[in-house]
Amino acid sequence: MIIKKYIGKTEEEAIALAKAELGDNVTIMNTKEVVPRGLYKFFRKPSVEVTAAVDENIKESSAEPVKEEKKEDIPDFSKLQQVLNEKQFSPAPDSKTAQKEAERERMLKNSQIIEEELTEQQNGKDSGNDIEQKLNTLQDLLEKQMTMGREEEKEEKERAVDKNQAYLDLIRKQLIDNEVEESYVEQILEEIEGTLKNNSTLDNILASVYQKIVLKIGSPHLIDLKTKRTRYIFFIGPTGVGKTTTIAKIASVMKLAKKSKVALITSDTYRIAAVEQLKIYSNILGIPLKVVYAAEEMEKVREELRGFDLVLVDTAGRSHNNQGQKEDLNNILKTVPDSDKEIFLVLSATTKYKDLVKIANTYSEICKYNLIFTKLDETDTIGNIFNMHILTGAPLSYTTCGQNVPNDIGKIDAQKIAKQLLGGNS
Repeated sequence: MIIKKYIGKTEEEAIALAKAELGDNVTIMNTKEVVPRGLYKFFRKPSVEVTAAVDENIKESSAEPVKEEKKEDIPDFSKLQQVLNEKQFSPAPDSKTAQKEAERERMLKNSQIIEEELTEQQNGKDSGNDIEQKLNTLQDLLEKQMTMGREEEKEEKERAVDKNQAYLDLIRKQLIDNEVEESYVEQILEEIEGTLKNNSTLDNILASVYQKIVLKIGSPHLIDLKTKRTRYIFFIGPTGVGKTTTIAKIASVMKLAKKSKVALITSDTYRIAAVEQLKIYSNILGIPLKVVYAAEEMEKVREELRGFDLVLVDTAGRSHNNQGQKEDLNNILKTVPDSDKEIFLVLSATTKYKDLVKIANTYSEICKYNLIFTKLDETDTIGNIFNMHILTGAPLSYTTCGQNVPNDIGKIDAQKIAKQLLGGNS
């Protein structure tokens, strides 16, 4: 893993510098404003510093090799550190240790006595046989001392490994308590374990796990506004996850903040409330809403909306166990070519992981999608966001955390998720 900092006049400029050197697969791990200090603040404008990282295995070959730098902006893991630091890893002296110390002193004393006797013998006071016997005894003592030294060195290394393992075990528990799947936890820890030095500090181990999680989450996949052709954005997912409200939030952001020309389509004619809800939002925003009752009507509607930048399409909530409903959805999706559409699977962060797996697998049979997670304000654990990203390989996009429109929506923040998973302050 390669980690480096870049400074630019704007965040975009700093990110561009990172991509130019590390490649397009770069992940932005941290951004912060750098304000000049002292007299410089009167002559220099603030700049933006980004911390970028890229996995060496996927780093583009065109990028120049970069030395790994230690990440200074380590997040605050005080909550987890408090738990870890309560555990003592330095073993207290025991009877076995005391016996070893006594044995060492006895051997040292005996070797000194023998050396003195040998000195006397070399002066002619003892016979040759006595000298040979004492030399053998001295050699035995020296060999025992060397063996004892090797054993103590081995025990010291084992204690250092045990200390690292104790930290890793508690980090493992923290991630599992946050409902990260155990197999994914083991994968993360195995990947960093080989890079740890003996007797690593808690900060170093936490930083390694944090950086690994950030890299695995990656950058958010957001709606593409650069295309010149009308872009159709389909929102799919089970009932009750908040698709319609999420669409209203995104429509508001695109219309008001991005100044895009936006239109709405709903094919969710099963729920009158959903249609009425979108009508209210379309009237407030001053954007058109089209109601489609069958896939055959999409061609006419597309012709009417030809001049728009974005068309957000609300689909009916489908049961992942109903084959007929899956076919209806597939027919709607096929009315727009792949080059002109994006699909977002909307899931609730409060849904059980076992059910999320079934839902994701069902929709994977129909199409490729990006992931949106709703209702983050209704749960204390967000492990399922990480789980579903790793399970499906689908990019993470947006999250919502309330009912307020156009607020309570944002893009996936890999740094914030990593901090929360590790019990740090977000």
